Amino acid sequence: MLKLQKNSLLLLCLIGALLVSSCEGLFNKEEEKEPLARVGDTYLYKDDIASLISDDMSEQDSTLFVTDYINNWASKQLLLSKSKINLPEEKLAEFDRLVSNYRADLYTRAYIEALVLQAQDTAVTNSQLQQYYEREKENFKLNEKLVQLRFVGMPEQFLDKDQVKARIRDWKQSDKKYLDSIAVQFKKMHFNDSIWVSASRVIEEIPPLTPANEGDYLKKSQFFELQDSLEVYLGMVTNVLEVNDTAPFEYIAPDIRQLILNRRRLDYVKKLETEIIDEAIKKKEFEVYEKNK
Repeated sequence: MLKLQKNSLLLLCLIGALLVSSCEGLFNKEEEKEPLARVGDTYLYKDDIASLISDDMSEQDSTLFVTDYINNWASKQLLLSKSKINLPEEKLAEFDRLVSNYRADLYTRAYIEALVLQAQDTAVTNSQLQQYYEREKENFKLNEKLVQLRFVGMPEQFLDKDQVKARIRDWKQSDKKYLDSIAVQFKKMHFNDSIWVSASRVIEEIPPLTPANEGDYLKKSQFFELQDSLEVYLGMVTNVLEVNDTAPFEYIAPDIRQLILNRRRLDYVKKLETEIIDEAIKKKEFEVYEKNK
């Protein structure tokens, strides 16, 4: 009988030791997260801000950063706590709905964007661009002046300015070839006069041109010679489109491509939403209850 009591006592001691050991293990797990501050029942842990401290911070800088972060965090927590106590219930309910809706929007937008990127066809042929342009041409009115031109900017002391001037005007194949051969002597140049360029962009490239005088120089078939304290600019304007003229296809084509892609995206999202609802109805995951009449 005595032996049995001793065995029972030994068993209880072992169980007690295991419980203590188990509790210590639990407490150690809790202590793995080192708290930095507390406001009410909410804690700020060291792990929460560890990733915000960069390796190149000095000890003093990191200490100041942590102190500021803790104070800002505490201020927000205290204000949040007081707002929940002092704001009307209907206001709190409204904010909760807004937060819930915002969270749902973030998740769904991210998911939809991922699906769109995976499935969207980004190939747009020139024929599709042309068809869209012809169909919507009346909507493509210019809100700024466009020009086609060629020009060079050269040092004031450039020795062969007259020959460059003549070749810029004539622009035969031999003229272009010659100017290309001495292009390293120019500070600026633009020889592709088939490209439409906004007048504002030309003014940026040619400082003597200004919004006040561009009407005198940026005219169709107009040759100009302008100079500032650094350079001489020789240019030949081959074509001009004014504000409210129809935008040329080659100028507006990148915008049309984006419009087509945006339309495809909207169509895909609409189709996706319809398919999701239809599938949920079939699986009886979604149903609408009729109101009692």
